[in-house]
Amino acid sequence: MEAEKKHYIATMRVFDEEGKKRVEKHRTMRREKGFLTIEKPIDLGEIALDAGDAWMLECVSNLLANEMFTEDGIRDEKETVDKILKDIGSLIEQTADGVIVSNNIFEDGENYDDAMASYIKALGGINQALAAMADEVIEVVVGIPVTLKSQQEESEGGQICEK
Repeated sequence: MEAEKKHYIATMRVFDEEGKKRVEKHRTMRREKGFLTIEKPIDLGEIALDAGDAWMLECVSNLLANEMFTEDGIRDEKETVDKILKDIGSLIEQTADGVIVSNNIFEDGENYDDAMASYIKALGGINQALAAMADEVIEVVVGIPVTLKSQQEESEGGQICEK
């Protein structure tokens, strides 16, 4: 079934002229592909979509940084994770089709200050929770998609086939 509307939920905050140009370039590219862009760096729970719509969220690592590191200081890790999962859950409840883009920043073996360590732990927790909720999880490694989780069902012949 074709989505009634395709929404691209952009979480990047723009701080300079280079960022503005980059955002405008990407808006144009998405528009040509039929996406309606929603610029929402925080508070995704405020977004209202129709049941027949589809959406793509890019990206969770930006969203987390925006929600966690505020003008007032660093928000509590657990509070931030819970809020983001609740907000994304709201999107999931509204529509049947959504795609979430995140990053894996956990494998460099570096030691970071407490704020960055908390951010990395929070992103890992969000990614794990989203993967548990997802029908499919695909990691892209050097441009090659690797399926980590796929919803499967048995066909009438008793074989397992991907949905």
